[in-house]
Amino acid sequence: MNRPALSCSDCESLDRRAFLKSVGAATVAGIAMPMLVGQPGLFAAPSAQSTAESAVGRFFATLSEDQKKTICFPIEHELRKRINANWHITKPTIDSSFFSKDQQALIDEVIRNVTSKDGYDRFKKQTDDDSGGFGKYSIAVFGEPGNGAFEWELTGRHLTLRADGNSVDKAAFGGPIVYGHGDEDPKENLFNYQTKQVNEVFKALDSKQAAQALVAKAPGEAAVALQGETGKFPGLSVGALSADQQQLVTKTLQVLLAPYRSEDVDEVMEIIKSSGGVEKLNMAFYQQGDLDNDKVWDIWRIEGPSLVWHFRGAPHVHAYINIGSIKAS
Repeated sequence: MNRPALSCSDCESLDRRAFLKSVGAATVAGIAMPMLVGQPGLFAAPSAQSTAESAVGRFFATLSEDQKKTICFPIEHELRKRINANWHITKPTIDSSFFSKDQQALIDEVIRNVTSKDGYDRFKKQTDDDSGGFGKYSIAVFGEPGNGAFEWELTGRHLTLRADGNSVDKAAFGGPIVYGHGDEDPKENLFNYQTKQVNEVFKALDSKQAAQALVAKAPGEAAVALQGETGKFPGLSVGALSADQQQLVTKTLQVLLAPYRSEDVDEVMEIIKSSGGVEKLNMAFYQQGDLDNDKVWDIWRIEGPSLVWHFRGAPHVHAYINIGSIKAS
């Protein structure tokens, strides 16, 4: 039985061998973390033939002209570039009569294939709690699968997922994504394990490093535009950390990426590597929103030239992620 929807008053150098050496086959809080395997230096971004994108193509082929008028848009439509923790690009929900049972099954197939096993189960629980299940979310298709660039996008309360077959060049996940959970008990929130892992990094800092990493006030949660090489980033530079501290940051990135499919994880890794590696990232922990005043920082941010991961865990989780390569201005 689904839980009732929770209220939300304010919803508006890292290469494959080094990664494996530093984290091995570890798990955190029972979560299997993605392993990057294959030849060093080869990273497999999603393609039009990937399992999720193949399902998108089959889904698109079933759409009637009336359905296309409602949920399909040109690839460069502005709606594809917008993100929000609580919105729907299109009106029909997945469980409505707008979609046939076969189309609903294909949508579920896409969701399963853009996520890991843990990610699918976790997002399913999140959507059950926040909105009554995946069925209450909406789908949009930009472009035309099988005929040039395209992107499939799921939106709804506290979740945005994308599948683009690498149509959007050098943009992991096909563009910015969102996740969250409306449960305001930090012990019950589905993503509290991420805050625990990130705070392991803070606990590993010496007093001088901690003073640099701790920031009074957080920026807006949706302020995740990429700044490139000339950007100025809050907090402490990972490049200033010791080797073992940097390994802990690497492990933390792996934990954060665990909900997503390996092809997207690989693309993230290549983007980070091409932007100078993990040492080009900064980590900031915010005094603002410290639940229970326990100094387990509930709002944190990892940012560098090609990555922004903003996690707001107070009073409940909103996370905005944007990862992609941009040229220095």
